[in-house]
Amino acid sequence: MSSPTSTATDEGTVLSAVDVSKHFVVRNAVGDSSVVRAVEHASIDLYAGRIVAVVGESGSGKTTLARLLARFYEPTEGEIRLEDVPVGKGAAGRGYHQTVQLIFQDPFGSLNPVHRVWHNLDRALRIHDRRTGRAERRRRAIGLLERVSLTPGADFLDKFPHELSGGQRQRVVIARALAVAPKVLLGDEPISMLDVSIRLEMLNLLGRLSRDEGLAMLYITHDIASARYVCDDVVVMYAGQMIEGGPKERVIGAPAHPYTKLLVESSPDPDRVGTTSRDEQFADAETLGEPPSLIEPPTGCRFHPRCPFAMSRCALQEPPRTDLGDGHWSRCWLHEEGRADEIGAESYSAALARRTTEPAL
Repeated sequence: MSSPTSTATDEGTVLSAVDVSKHFVVRNAVGDSSVVRAVEHASIDLYAGRIVAVVGESGSGKTTLARLLARFYEPTEGEIRLEDVPVGKGAAGRGYHQTVQLIFQDPFGSLNPVHRVWHNLDRALRIHDRRTGRAERRRRAIGLLERVSLTPGADFLDKFPHELSGGQRQRVVIARALAVAPKVLLGDEPISMLDVSIRLEMLNLLGRLSRDEGLAMLYITHDIASARYVCDDVVVMYAGQMIEGGPKERVIGAPAHPYTKLLVESSPDPDRVGTTSRDEQFADAETLGEPPSLIEPPTGCRFHPRCPFAMSRCALQEPPRTDLGDGHWSRCWLHEEGRADEIGAESYSAALARRTTEPAL
């Protein structure tokens, strides 16, 4: 099986989502129901020792995808595979959750505030291995803390979560996840609530765990710069759909979809300082538009209402996947029309300004 992020070929995938969709039924105050199409036809492979980043703005479906992989949600369509074996509906028991661990965005909310670090770690150790004695569990807890650079580990066991910094709390959360010897870590924006000064340390920790311990890792973020720093591959999501993916240097260095180009140009970059005007760097929010409703998403390409390169067919037909070589792919009609070079020919802001002076579709 091959998916949008398949770049390693020497070994099988650890965890996969195969054409998964997740729809939620919501009801308003008078009882009328609507369907939120949170994720549609998403496929992704996670390999041992590799980090795949999923990037996109809020509401793009990133967290829903992580919760599908963690089996907090059942897919509406498609399937989840663990080591190429389909996980049946309702079959994700303790063994699955031992193999696949989810790290949440808020480290304080992830820990029981009325219990010490020792209790938070010991509970995970006891649940997944009831044969181990208290002394051995304490030794393992100290070792787990030191694996995440909380040293000496014994000094942290008797602390309450509120006595720790945000970075220390997130390290405890990661240590608890490692307590059950998982093969997969799913990080749902694990650094976004941390001080900027310690985010790099946390990214280095995640990179070391993946590289040295062979963990397959999903890193969810809206910050494409941090994705470039820590990941091996990138998948871009927009309005519940995957629209581009591949090796990070290909996706971020040479975006093949206008939305990816927008994300890259919106990310702070010292190399661009002084090369563009303020108006070009910060396009007017009203001109850029807002992400679409997932209850009534646009027809065709979901990005076309905001896209400065949009053509008439973009509003009518959903673009197919175009393989660009070296594992890089994109879903954009420009590739099918032989106009892909337009994406790199000018900045997103310049293309947007040009479009506003031309007749609408």
